[in-house]
Amino acid sequence: MACTKEYEDRADRGFPEIAKRPESRGQKVVKALWISIWLFYLSAPVTDLVSGGHGLGARLLGGVGLAAFVAWYLVLIFRTIPQMAVRRVLLSLAVLSTQATVLSLSLGREWLVLFVYVSISSGVALPGEISRWTVPGATALMTATAFVVPGGDAYLAGLLIPALMGGFAMVGIRAMIRTTIELREARATVAQLAANEERLRMARDLHDLLGHSLSLITLKSELAGRMLPGQPEAAAQQVADIERVSRQALVDVREAVSGYRRPTLPGELAGARTALAAAGVVAELPAGPADDLPEELSEEAESALAWSLREAVTNVVRHSGAKRCAVTLTGRQTLAGRFVELTVADDGSGGPAAPAGNGLTGLTERLEAVGGSLSAGPAGKTGFRLVARIPLGSDS
Repeated sequence: MACTKEYEDRADRGFPEIAKRPESRGQKVVKALWISIWLFYLSAPVTDLVSGGHGLGARLLGGVGLAAFVAWYLVLIFRTIPQMAVRRVLLSLAVLSTQATVLSLSLGREWLVLFVYVSISSGVALPGEISRWTVPGATALMTATAFVVPGGDAYLAGLLIPALMGGFAMVGIRAMIRTTIELREARATVAQLAANEERLRMARDLHDLLGHSLSLITLKSELAGRMLPGQPEAAAQQVADIERVSRQALVDVREAVSGYRRPTLPGELAGARTALAAAGVVAELPAGPADDLPEELSEEAESALAWSLREAVTNVVRHSGAKRCAVTLTGRQTLAGRFVELTVADDGSGGPAAPAGNGLTGLTERLEAVGGSLSAGPAGKTGFRLVARIPLGSDS
């Protein structure tokens, strides 16, 4: 029951006010006024009751019949919601059709207009796959009755189009409302997916940013602690480096949150040189990437390689226990096409065998987003190697 109620509430939120089941007094008044406008076309039966020359008994029965028809019609239209049982709606339409037929045959052609209300109510209250048959069915019943009622064929031409067009217009409005609900639900789903993707991106960026900076701060803090008793000047230098790295990390986080930060290979090579030197690791780094990188390497691809370099160096500093680390950055031509390759290799222990962590998972996602790939694993008996490749396309 709770799930059904939740579904009904969600469906009702997608409807225009006039198509909802009214809840507050204001909504009831607005919907009642909207429906009452269309009762204007009942002026013909009312006029016939007043001045149609019927006897007192016929007038009384006609008045009661018209009141019952209008009451049944208003209940059907006023309380219809998408989850209302089709069988109940069909039963109500059968009652309305019977009333319209009896009143038209008993009191005359002016009462044929009641079939227009039967057609419209079927278009409002029934699903499209059913109302596409009931609207023509109500119109056909009106036509058959008109040929039986004296002079009814003269009224028929003016009622066929309102019956058909009014009924199918309601079918279209109902379909539009249903489509609106589906579009709103789809839009909400897309928004949720976009939010999830943005959270994933932010988590990946913050991990890459803070993992590198905090590892460097930890190393320099340990160095400063060891130097403090006998080398206060060197310790002060390490503390100054910690302050600089902390400030830069704060700037990086702010830029990442703002979505503006795009790391570059020259900047990450300089940062890798500093981090490896602080950890006591001999670094073999290229003098500069400008000479080795192809000109057609996009900013997104360079950013992915820069993140790969940062994550690899951070892992060397934190986990490997390496004495030497070599970084190479080259463009290659193979049978599969041209690509640029970043390799980070160390001679450390490589760490215990374990599933890929958040850092490597994030790098894989970044590289795949620009058509690249990542491979990482032990290099021989000792050491660890990370290789990031990004294709540049085939030669024209």
